[in-house]
Amino acid sequence: MRLREQRLQEVLDSLVAAGAAGVLVQYRDADGPWSGASGVAELGTQDPVDPTGSFRIGSVTKTFTATVVLQLIGEGALGLEDKVDRWLPGVVPAGDAITLRQLLNHTTGLYNYTDDLPEAAGIVRDRFLHWEPMRAVSMATGHEPSFEPGARRSYSNTNYILLALIIEAATSKPYATELEDRILSPLDLRQTFLPGDDATLPEPHAHGYMSTDGELVDMTELNTSQAWSAGGIVSTATELNHFYAALLNGELLRPAEFQAMQMTVPTDAAFHTGGLGISRLSLPGLVLWGHSGGIFGYRTWSYHSADATRQVTLSINTTDAAPPQTYDLLVRLFGCQN
Repeated sequence: MRLREQRLQEVLDSLVAAGAAGVLVQYRDADGPWSGASGVAELGTQDPVDPTGSFRIGSVTKTFTATVVLQLIGEGALGLEDKVDRWLPGVVPAGDAITLRQLLNHTTGLYNYTDDLPEAAGIVRDRFLHWEPMRAVSMATGHEPSFEPGARRSYSNTNYILLALIIEAATSKPYATELEDRILSPLDLRQTFLPGDDATLPEPHAHGYMSTDGELVDMTELNTSQAWSAGGIVSTATELNHFYAALLNGELLRPAEFQAMQMTVPTDAAFHTGGLGISRLSLPGLVLWGHSGGIFGYRTWSYHSADATRQVTLSINTTDAAPPQTYDLLVRLFGCQN
């Protein structure tokens, strides 16, 4: 086994040893792509994880949503400094002061609706329920904003639910249609989709789990309409790498909007700054762009060098084990030298 493949396989095996049910990766560099996996596709079996399999990408969805918004800005249908009230009048507090830029970079101060989701037992009980987007917005607006718009950054899924509602208001088309027409179809991403109320995953896929009352519950079947434009997409490692390569190589956005996407603000982590639906991570000798995501049963990391010549997308099928730290995980995956 070559050193690259050996390093990557050791990382995957260590994640399973630390408690993950299964893990898959696609890594790309000058030597081409390498796909690998470790663990089992379903607890209680010996079925291996298929590295080509589908998984729920969680908040990696936000890069897709931001790309659609920025395309509409490039076309003049929206403006970065448009106020929320222009498109969704009276829907959120201070909607006359919150801009699309602030929604995109999480500087609105709006409450994160997912902080009010029920405990694990309630999530399991309600896992197949349909959510309308305004349910999430109403949960958020039941709380006072955390700060004045633009004062600082605080990650909120509410921002990306609102962005999809604005997409729909500006285009008179469903968010899922704009996603398909603007990104998925042009890039021929046939395994990437917004599932709506379909709770199943395409084959092949590995199972993800969540700890509830001391027991692991299989969360593979899940209605992700609750997450929608903030975290509902299903994809594969190959297709996420394809999407980010197209984005970083200028295939999806005009130069002005791509530059705006990469204008970042500080976060709580020194190595991480947040742009418009994308993050900038500084590792030893390497700057990466991408996003991470989590949804019940699945954790995803998709990060890429600025020219997309080095890429990694990794999915973990969770149990009750603590997830790895992003910085340490990426240092190991990319073989960075401190």
